[in-house]
Amino acid sequence: MNLPYGYLVTLVYLTVCTFFALVAPGRPRWLGMLAFYLSVAINELPFVAFAYLLAATALGFSQGDLPVPILCGAAVTLAGLSVVAWRGHLAPVAVRSAIGTASRRLPYGRILFRPFFRGNRAVERIADLTYGPAGRRNRLDLYRHRSRPTDAPVLIHFHGGAYKMGRKSRHSLPLLHRLAGKGWICISANYRLQPEAGLGDHLEDAKRVIAWVRDHAHEYGADPDRIFLAGSSAGAHLSALTALGPDAPPIAAVIGLGGYYGQYDADPGSSPLAHVRADAPPFLIVHGDHDSLVPVERARTFAERLRSVSAQPVVYVELPGGQHGFDLFHSLRFEAVINGIEAFTAECVKFDDAAPSGRT
Repeated sequence: MNLPYGYLVTLVYLTVCTFFALVAPGRPRWLGMLAFYLSVAINELPFVAFAYLLAATALGFSQGDLPVPILCGAAVTLAGLSVVAWRGHLAPVAVRSAIGTASRRLPYGRILFRPFFRGNRAVERIADLTYGPAGRRNRLDLYRHRSRPTDAPVLIHFHGGAYKMGRKSRHSLPLLHRLAGKGWICISANYRLQPEAGLGDHLEDAKRVIAWVRDHAHEYGADPDRIFLAGSSAGAHLSALTALGPDAPPIAAVIGLGGYYGQYDADPGSSPLAHVRADAPPFLIVHGDHDSLVPVERARTFAERLRSVSAQPVVYVELPGGQHGFDLFHSLRFEAVINGIEAFTAECVKFDDAAPSGRT
């Protein structure tokens, strides 16, 4: 019998990726990075790998090309992928439990058949609007419904990438398209990165984006008094510091997705933990309990510390089996998170409307 080397290579690769999705080691650092890069796609879209491996195995078995040890390996990997999928199925329960929302149907058709397609026909994207003097790093994309809504709330999103990489067209696009399709104005912004820029530059860019929205919101149908900040990974750190730091602009709420809440280059004052205060805006903090890049304990600590002093709601959602970068696809996990974000922001608007005049 000739061994099916092509199938065998595929099986080994999927087995390794599935192992890292299940275990997600965070130490040493290089292993955590490897676990993230190998497992992020499978962790969010295990059914794609499951269907491919099952079809390839069935074809090989029908042709008599697969010896028993390889079939056993395939069975173990398929079982592992089933566990990964089951963990994803727990996300809606975790979101509902934390936010207290009623059950809402997920878009299973998109999740199963169009997980990579991020567009929405009802949404138009106005790309590369300039908000500052730093060239392409000071540009933003604006998403809005083609019906041109008025007095729409605004979501500003900052991408991740450890302040060293990343761009506005990568993270949380399913979220931006969903909210824009519901009448929001959504903005995804670049900002200056290391090594040319430091923390002060990042914060300056974030505040410039907010100032741009306040100056130009009326041109695009946005309400400049309802600005929500969101970010992924380093972008969550940037959003939190912008909302909590000195001279913080008025923000309706902050949403952190897989956020880093530690120090920036070993500066103790650069952590959002150093700036928690009673008048902080509402926060929604979402983190995966299998994040191999940013340990979940850091997100828990930040949520607990902020909740202990803030007069505003602080909601913490811990996603079972969630890895870093869970916001990249139309996955079961991220669609459940988006449902939670819609419910959270709706409650923030109600809370703000009921507040005494003068508070934002």
